[in-house]
Amino acid sequence: MTTQPKLTRFNENVLSKYQIYNSIFMTLPFDAISRTGVLLPLFHEVCKNGFSNKKNPTEIVEDFFETYQQNPLEKDKINLLFRFIQYIERQVVLFDAIEDAAFPIVNNMDGVGTLRNSKETATQENKKEALKKHLENFKVRIVLTAHPTQFYPGTVLGIITDLAEAIEKNDLLLINKLLAQLGKTPFFKHEKPSPFDEAVSLIWYLENVFYYSVSSVYNYIQSNIFEGEPINNEIINLGFWPGGDRDGNPFVTTEITLNVAKRLKSTILKNYYRDIRILKKRLTFNGVEQPITELEKLLFDNSVNPELNTMIPLNEFIEKLQGIKDTLILKHQSLYLEEINDFINKVHLFGYHFATLDIRQDSRVHHNVFAEIVNTLLEEGNTEFPKNYLELPEDDQLKILSNVSDNIDVSIFKDEMVSKTLGSIQAIKTIQQNNGERGANRYIISNNQTAINVMETFAMFNLCGFNHNITADIIPLFETVDDLTNAESVMAKLYSNEAYMNHLAQRGYKQTIMLGFSDGTKDGGYLMANWSIFRAKENLTKISRDYGIKVIFFDGRGGPPARGGGKTHQFYASLGPTIEDDEIQLTVQGQTISSNFGTLDSSQYNIEQLLSAGISNELFSNANHIMTKNDSDIMNDLAVTSYKAYVDFKNHPKFMPYLERMSTLKYYAKTNIGSRPSKRSKADSLNFSDLRAIPFVGSWSQLKQNVPGFFGVGTALKKYEDKGEFDKLKQFYKSSDFFKTLIGNSMMSLSKSFFELTQYMEKDEEFGDFWKIIYEEYLTTKRLILKLTDYTELMQSNKVGKASINIRENIVLPLLTIQQYALIKIQELQKQENPDADLLSIYEKMVTRSLFGNINASRNSA
Repeated sequence: MTTQPKLTRFNENVLSKYQIYNSIFMTLPFDAISRTGVLLPLFHEVCKNGFSNKKNPTEIVEDFFETYQQNPLEKDKINLLFRFIQYIERQVVLFDAIEDAAFPIVNNMDGVGTLRNSKETATQENKKEALKKHLENFKVRIVLTAHPTQFYPGTVLGIITDLAEAIEKNDLLLINKLLAQLGKTPFFKHEKPSPFDEAVSLIWYLENVFYYSVSSVYNYIQSNIFEGEPINNEIINLGFWPGGDRDGNPFVTTEITLNVAKRLKSTILKNYYRDIRILKKRLTFNGVEQPITELEKLLFDNSVNPELNTMIPLNEFIEKLQGIKDTLILKHQSLYLEEINDFINKVHLFGYHFATLDIRQDSRVHHNVFAEIVNTLLEEGNTEFPKNYLELPEDDQLKILSNVSDNIDVSIFKDEMVSKTLGSIQAIKTIQQNNGERGANRYIISNNQTAINVMETFAMFNLCGFNHNITADIIPLFETVDDLTNAESVMAKLYSNEAYMNHLAQRGYKQTIMLGFSDGTKDGGYLMANWSIFRAKENLTKISRDYGIKVIFFDGRGGPPARGGGKTHQFYASLGPTIEDDEIQLTVQGQTISSNFGTLDSSQYNIEQLLSAGISNELFSNANHIMTKNDSDIMNDLAVTSYKAYVDFKNHPKFMPYLERMSTLKYYAKTNIGSRPSKRSKADSLNFSDLRAIPFVGSWSQLKQNVPGFFGVGTALKKYEDKGEFDKLKQFYKSSDFFKTLIGNSMMSLSKSFFELTQYMEKDEEFGDFWKIIYEEYLTTKRLILKLTDYTELMQSNKVGKASINIRENIVLPLLTIQQYALIKIQELQKQENPDADLLSIYEKMVTRSLFGNINASRNSA
């Protein structure tokens, strides 16, 4: 039987099912809501026609009430708009569940980018041994971060999972009940979660998805590529930031860090306990029944009571399992060998830690903390630092930082930030004792600008008793365009430092360096950020190789293209031989966790895509992965041109006022989805450097303008059109996978833009001209990307992705309209001499509530 085209599979299994189940959902009665399900489609139609006829959101909402309601009171209008928001939020959940259920049908689980495809390609090209050799060292690290852009509480996540399963089985009765449950379940939180709450939410994915998907992928590699032999490499590592990421989050304490580590350990032990109970039912033979019963009791006791801490060392635990396996082979004809092997692999992958808890703090905080440490130690008579240390030049400070060593008493410090910072370093030692070294062995320095930033952290470890045997990787994070440019000289200074090189020798001559896409784009625009990171990787690869160091790049990626998201695996597959690629490490957050790794099928598929990207770059690399000097010159010129356009735009006097007053920026803090404040400083006024990447990118997304994903691209392309050299760009696009991936991801940002929503702003006395600047750049970018790609419409080569975006954007069109209507009402009220405070509060709540559905629908908006 021939396989139907992907778009046909999508239409039949996603679009058609959504239309059927949505029609059921719209007829269900929820509490006192009457006729909402009947009125919402009518409102949707009014919105669609209204924007086609260039009406503004206020006119559209008023038209609806005039047509379908008889003289409604203001209170009744507001109540109905809130009910519409409730309905649309749940329509988005329904579509998510349907898309999740259809994932293995719509996507080819054995096609291009899967491990099976990579194995078959390697076999055909006589490269199976090379593939095996590559996988002995190659790793993918997926790091779940503490930046939630996902608004679903745990109860709703459970409904999505059950709904997806019911849809897969076409269980109409259960679907009906779950839709009714969905209608009555609250979607938003009244209080901000603590960092521990965030950790618990993300551990749900570790426990219910990654535990199975990671081991499934690993088992496939072992069985089909290593012919069942043991692999001395985990291949897939998991990282975890909630509870360890202190950057800008004053609520992360040492106690929370330790409690999250305990929770990770108790969760993995619970998962092992569940598995060993199943094994115990099968392994009822002589020689294996007794040892498995002993392990079962050990796991039960320690998973129920983490304080017990009586687990045997991990290597001993694995040896006992290996002994059971050997007995099965020798005495029981290898019965249930596959099951015991699966369990051994899980223990090998997840140890007692489940995921590595990374610690992160800002270099500027460290610098202040370190000054306080030096002053306090001098007051206490400690001789580690000379009295004039803080006045010394950088090179002299570096020499001192290289040699300090002590086990200082943290209680002597009165400053809270000093106690927290040193407490987090001491917590690493505690976690390693309880969960193993992999429990916490990475310390990330965000906003890293100098070698001093790294060596201050190095010194703090040695002042906390590590005594120049630091069992953790110190990872500088370079974020701004300037910092990315200077990264090579920073690392050269560190590699020239004897003490630091001794540390790297202890860490296997490996140095992990993190590169931030989010702040890079916010700082320099889309093209410049991506090109700066590419060049930084090339330069850092070269300098590291010169010093005999294997550099590992850790990419700080968000959901949308503007924050390094989009088609991530294509990006990794496009890198050439000038960039070290023994490991792929990236952050995954919020909606991207649920959309790319939320189910067993999607998780396995996307893990395989990342693995295959690394495999293809190493084994099946082609000429399109190699950047020639001419290619680099063109790319650099495009980046510089777009950077100038973006910086001029960013420096426009209306830039910050526009975001503050015309967007949803200030409402992000009110959503209570994350524990972290939405801006870095506590000042009342907002400046650009304080602005966090998530609310920054998310606010443009809510406006349906998506500026960070395209601004400056059109200007850069137009330069070549004006010079009559556009064919050069076309040739570059055809020959460079890197450039092709950049343009493809920018297309996704353009596809999610809808300027008709805010067209009313062009008539605004204060912001009209500013809105036109954005719109003109959008039109230029869209026109020239279509010309560059020879497409007639955006995302032409990704019809399923485009179809999914179109449906989601269509679902939330009424929600976007309500949000803009509420923002306009707020502006009108604020201009009044004595505004109605209650009414103002209601419309502000309406804007905040509308954020939920819009962000969930986008799946990678922030």
